Amino acid sequence: MRLDLNVMAMLAASLAWAVPAAAQSAAPAVEGEKFNVEQLFATTCGWCHSDGGREAGKGPQLMNTVRDDDFIRNRIKNGKEGAMPAFSTTFSDAQIDDIIKYIRALKPEKG
Repeated sequence: MRLDLNVMAMLAASLAWAVPAAAQSAAPAVEGEKFNVEQLFATTCGWCHSDGGREAGKGPQLMNTVRDDDFIRNRIKNGKEGAMPAFSTTFSDAQIDDIIKYIRALKPEKG
């Protein structure tokens, strides 16, 4: 029984790392639907940017980044081969601007 639980835990952990970056892309936003950046981070970006971007995960910590807005915009649109998928067809320029505002507003969580 104990071996089975260990095997299941190892399998679950390996599957989490095996999810290809492209499979983590968010669905395009519906026209007129409110864009919820916090939810986006929880469901899409959180695979790599932990704690809503506040901590490093498979991807870098975004809170307090020294990268400028143009760099961040370019990375969101074009991705980074082998590390981050491109979202140029997923998010509009206005939505990407909202994502950048979210990143700039990140503060440590209390508690």
